[in-house]
Amino acid sequence: MLEDTYAHSPLHKMFDRADVYGVGLDEERAAKRPVRLAIIGCGGVGQSKHIPAIMRLRTIWEPVELAAVCMRNEQQGRKIEQTYRTKWYSDCENMLKEQKPDGVLVLSPDALHYEHTMACLKRGIHVLVEKPITRDLSQAEEMCRYADEHGLTLMTVSNKRYSPPYLRAKKHGIENPAMFTGKFNLGYDYVDLLEGGTIHLFDLTRYFMGDVKALTAVGAHAYDFNKTGYPFDNACILLEFASGAVGTVYTASTALSLKPWERVEIYGKNRWLAVEDQRTLLMYDDETGPTKLYEPVFPNTLIFDEEFGGFMGLIENFCQCIRGEEKPLVTGWDGLKAFELVQAAHRSLAQRRRVEL
Repeated sequence: MLEDTYAHSPLHKMFDRADVYGVGLDEERAAKRPVRLAIIGCGGVGQSKHIPAIMRLRTIWEPVELAAVCMRNEQQGRKIEQTYRTKWYSDCENMLKEQKPDGVLVLSPDALHYEHTMACLKRGIHVLVEKPITRDLSQAEEMCRYADEHGLTLMTVSNKRYSPPYLRAKKHGIENPAMFTGKFNLGYDYVDLLEGGTIHLFDLTRYFMGDVKALTAVGAHAYDFNKTGYPFDNACILLEFASGAVGTVYTASTALSLKPWERVEIYGKNRWLAVEDQRTLLMYDDETGPTKLYEPVFPNTLIFDEEFGGFMGLIENFCQCIRGEEKPLVTGWDGLKAFELVQAAHRSLAQRRRVEL
């Protein structure tokens, strides 16, 4: 029931004892049209998640090239340039003009997402932009409409949709779900709780449940160590979906982030499922029968964070969209809708009322 559904993954070949690492020639993959990617803004997430995912895809014969990176920090830029045999730029306009990439990963600070995304789109370049898509819904809508009108791919970094447990939960999950509940612990307060963390969970609510009709949020600023000025450090959010289903999201920046840190539950008729810490999928669909379980084995020879975190699937889907072979699993509009939930939660907390979307 919970067999591997990640069709692009090397995991589906793991029982080929001659190629447990998934590096043997994949003729079908290698025959794809090459895609040249560039990155604008390549800090911690870019260097620890996105670039390793690109390199892992290359290892399993995906014809994708990291043509260039753009960032202001010369020391970091030179390091990336030397490590990955790419080219560093301090100015994104020069990079776009000289390199003419097929697609760009916009991983710059939130305030620059609109500027950098539009600079790419206006050159006819496809874009994968970090969440939140922007912090201005009118800018986000302009980005999405421009991409649609010019036949360009605009995706947002919602990597959890591509993580194997969530993919399996979607494929083998609950038809016509009646209720959703999700927990997200950020565990630190130097990232904005909703915009930088819980937005992932908001995206998952729409992935599994569809659009949200209204929400009501309550929160608390419970502890003095939160010095960032963020208006709350713990919150509970009641969701009303357009389908008639209901849900809750509860989130905190003051708890521990790894003990455990994330849980999603989806309830249907005579069955429910849970995904624990983006790792373990439990399906309860028989009152007296056994629990169905998907849980990977984690020897580092077979499980790769780049893949299990969803970044490989995200970037591969982006490349396939550029080639015209697939549709995006997550669009710019999805990123807009997720940020719309963030803003609605802030309004509900500030005004102490139910907010309709």
